[in-house]
Amino acid sequence: MKTKVHPEYHKVVFMDMNSGFTFLSGSTKSSKETIDWEDGNTYPLLKVEVTSDTHSFYTGRQKFADKGGRAERFMQKYNLKNDNE
Repeated sequence: MKTKVHPEYHKVVFMDMNSGFTFLSGSTKSSKETIDWEDGNTYPLLKVEVTSDTHSFYTGRQKFADKGGRAERFMQKYNLKNDNE
C-alpha cells in the first residue's frame, strides 16, 4: 500500500450549532478551533448544523404528509373513478 496517500484520521469534537450538543468522534477533517473535552484533552472543534440531537427523524418530530400515490392523485384531480376501489 502507498504511504502518505490517506488523510490523517484523528479524534474531533462535533458541536450541533442549534442545540449546543457535543460528541467526540473520529474524522479526517480538522479545525483551527479547539475545545477541552471531558477526558481533559483538547480536540479540534467542528461545528455542524444538524446532528441526531436536532434532526426530526431522531427526535420524533418528523412530519408525514400522506398525499397518496401518483395514480390516486391523477384520478382525484380529474374526478375519475378507480375500478379497484
